[in-house]
Amino acid sequence: MSITPVILCGGSGTRLWPLSRQSFPKQFVPLVGNKSLLQLTLDRLAWCDNPVICVAAEDHRFLVADAIEAENVPGQVLLEPAARNTAAAMALAALLARAANNADPLLLFCPSDHHIPDAAAFAKTIREGVPAAEAGAIVTFGVVPSFPSSAYGYIQQGDERADGSRQVARFIEKPAPAAAQALLLQGHVLWNAGIFLTRASTLLAALAQHAADILQSCENAMAAPREDTVGQIHFVRPQAEPFLSCRSQSIDYAVMEPHDNVAVVPFQGQWSDVGSWNAVAELTDADDAGNRITGQGHALNARNTFIHAPGRTVVALGTQDLLIIDTPDALLVAQRDHAEQVKDVVAHLAQRQIPQAAMHRRVARPWGWYDSVDMGERFQVKRIGVKPGASLSLQKHHHRAEHWIIVKGTAEVTRGQEVYLLSENQSTYIPIGEVHRLHNPGKMVLEMIEVQSGSYLGEDDIVRLEDIYGRQPEPAKK
Repeated sequence: MSITPVILCGGSGTRLWPLSRQSFPKQFVPLVGNKSLLQLTLDRLAWCDNPVICVAAEDHRFLVADAIEAENVPGQVLLEPAARNTAAAMALAALLARAANNADPLLLFCPSDHHIPDAAAFAKTIREGVPAAEAGAIVTFGVVPSFPSSAYGYIQQGDERADGSRQVARFIEKPAPAAAQALLLQGHVLWNAGIFLTRASTLLAALAQHAADILQSCENAMAAPREDTVGQIHFVRPQAEPFLSCRSQSIDYAVMEPHDNVAVVPFQGQWSDVGSWNAVAELTDADDAGNRITGQGHALNARNTFIHAPGRTVVALGTQDLLIIDTPDALLVAQRDHAEQVKDVVAHLAQRQIPQAAMHRRVARPWGWYDSVDMGERFQVKRIGVKPGASLSLQKHHHRAEHWIIVKGTAEVTRGQEVYLLSENQSTYIPIGEVHRLHNPGKMVLEMIEVQSGSYLGEDDIVRLEDIYGRQPEPAKK
């Protein structure tokens, strides 16, 4: 038995705003034991014998790479030129897996943002699906329902198969509450978790039968992918133009519903898609009054209140049935019954072009991160962290000068023709138009305060001359 795990890392997680945003979706956010859901997924799949394939957006490539390196698992990252839903993402992964030594491995497709605490029970359930997958079925794994949820789709189980699984009788869309109750009363239904096990050839044949146009676009995109390696992570980039023409459709609609050889194996363990703040709250133990608190939250005379306060003191006094989510640049206070409507908040903010709809104050970069601490007319202050051995691109700016003050670690500074070291409490000045680079030669994170001043301070005022992370040189705003 040789299984290649494929983790689907797309999705924006808007229902977990303001912690999860387009620039930093929920699968990358540390939510459980200071680990992200993607890291937990990588841990959960460590028993598979083949290296993992992560399918992700270009903008999130180094968030995925950081998770892979943090968990010390072998893998590669397949970068979609644009989001085209799960049918295209799975097709790309199957084509990549098949191209490796003309192999036809069993592929285990898993979302990156689920929480499954019992990894051993999960692995046992997957192994139970192997005979059906080896016999040519697409195997899905349904979760035994614990309550009549309207947030999940359902799988109705059909006849038993000789391979130990059951035939899928039908897939059921997210039902209304009364319909969900009726489904549980009739029995033989499971929550649809979106986890699949299949031969690469089986999936590709099913795509050819039911969604030939999607498969053709993906085959064209994978005909000559661009590949590069940064550190220990191998990146594969399909050709953009043919992929952009691909139709966007979920694998459920494109293949699973019309296909006649789909089997299901029930999973009895605890499972959550962490799809709302109520689901996140359930990951934290409750006190005697039903309050659940993470970080620096305090609840006084409160009941059934969830507080997420990682950065500063947040007090809930006399509250009931509230969700309180605090971040450095946005605060959400919601009644618990309205948790599913948080995505509407994001749409509201985006329509009004409020940057917090999609962007965090702290922004991840391949070399580390920066945090916009303060901003005013003609100035901006950032706190910047650079990973050991990492370098910013060799660059210049047309409209801003920069002062750098080192507060932790050692910096190697390139300024024009000069290259020199700075240590803690030392500083330097980068004039407008001067070519410069920042490198961390040490073994600890380099932190510095950057003070920008000038007529324009946007992130597009960067002319990249050299870059070790595969980002293309780009002209700055004039």
